[in-house]
Amino acid sequence: MSGRAGRRTGSIHGVLLMAEQRPVLQLRVVMEVDDFEAALAFYRDTLGLDEQLAFEGEGDARVAILDAGRATLELANHAQKDLIDTIETGERQGRGIRLAFEVTDGRGTTRRLEAAGATIIGEPRETPWRSLNSRLESPTGQQITVFEELEDSEERRQREGFGTSDER
Repeated sequence: MSGRAGRRTGSIHGVLLMAEQRPVLQLRVVMEVDDFEAALAFYRDTLGLDEQLAFEGEGDARVAILDAGRATLELANHAQKDLIDTIETGERQGRGIRLAFEVTDGRGTTRRLEAAGATIIGEPRETPWRSLNSRLESPTGQQITVFEELEDSEERRQREGFGTSDER
């Protein structure tokens, strides 16, 4: 792998070295929700995100910080956004931020989230990049994608059109 984005290491020293070289240590998406308890039940209890921290403050102020595993920031131009929307739902969706969660059982997770009040916008389907994706609207009104990888990144990288910007 070449370039900073593709650098990986298996040692704790390498992790510390990467932390020293990279000023950003965490991506945190902050969602303001109307019904805190319902949102917590959906994302923590149904989707299964572990609660790391929770705080309460004056005036019924509450926050819960949920661990969603490794965070990435996916940047997509308009053409790619249109393509993803069409693949996952059959049509263009509105602008805005969409949360995407990698899971081990795409179909099962989709059904669990639906049973917990999510609306299915696009049923689970295999994508051209070999993942099983479904699109839902959470009870909080946020569009989310649930995806299950059907091949690993090394297999995907061998196919035309995949890799990193540095490799093209």
